[in-house]
Amino acid sequence: MKTRSPFLNYIADYMLVRQYSLRTVDTYLRWIASYIHFHNKRHPASMGDNEVERYLEHLVLKKNVAPRTQATALNSLSFLYKHIIKKELSLNLNFARSKKPAKLPVVMTPEEVKMLMAHLNKRYYLIAALMYGSGLRVMEAVQLRVKDIDFDYKCIQVWNGKGNKHRIVTLATELIPMLRNQILNVDDYLKLDLNNTEYSGVWMPYALTKKYPSAAKSLAWQYLFPSHILSSDPQSGEIRRHHFHHSCIRKEIKKAVQKSGLTKIITPHTLRHSFATHLLQSGADIRTVQAQLGHSDMRTTQIIPAVLN
Repeated sequence: MKTRSPFLNYIADYMLVRQYSLRTVDTYLRWIASYIHFHNKRHPASMGDNEVERYLEHLVLKKNVAPRTQATALNSLSFLYKHIIKKELSLNLNFARSKKPAKLPVVMTPEEVKMLMAHLNKRYYLIAALMYGSGLRVMEAVQLRVKDIDFDYKCIQVWNGKGNKHRIVTLATELIPMLRNQILNVDDYLKLDLNNTEYSGVWMPYALTKKYPSAAKSLAWQYLFPSHILSSDPQSGEIRRHHFHHSCIRKEIKKAVQKSGLTKIITPHTLRHSFATHLLQSGADIRTVQAQLGHSDMRTTQIIPAVLN
């Protein structure tokens, strides 16, 4: 495992204390480290707008990155200068911007969805079905907890989705029996864990561990898709049961695509795009789809109907 510099460790600690996700921390640190190495390991405090502009242009002119990639790099450096260096970047940075055309989302037909699901490992069937049935992102799906499933109102509560936003999405009635069975499986894991003296309970967000000290060992707060092994919390070292890793979902969907003979490039996100497209085809208006997907900008949702034309 590569050792981080004290400076990058400081940034990581700063972000973790403020409840940034591990994925966001890793992404920002990767771009900040790349920026520092591009400028021959100069400390960011000795640099500013000009060096950031040169780096962002390098990403486009030499690395040929996509607009979203360049935007992520800029967000990482904006965070660095605003929160760590305490010297904000100019709002009028002048650099060449990526002009790569945005890719249209890949969408499966309902028949192709059935083919994919028929070849999916049964351990991952339900989580994939939720991504397609409720339009969840892969990280939103793996981070679901038992309490987030509302059987009475047939909906799912999504907490801290992209942009740290919450939303409620519909729950496909067909999945209710499988979900009830999955919760029984979670309960079996919990009973096993409670007999382990080293078990510290599931990870709890923010300061909820202090506010509700028993919640970490309650069924309601357990992850809906728990890992089959216990592991050490990277922050505290405590023994916990985490959730499925998102990379496992990607790998299993890739295997199912190969087995099914489908020729489209299909990822977990394809299930989300397919959900939105099929919802529109069934007569739903675009604002309903926007709310289901959790898009803050209507223009993002409007990319989807382009594949119907």
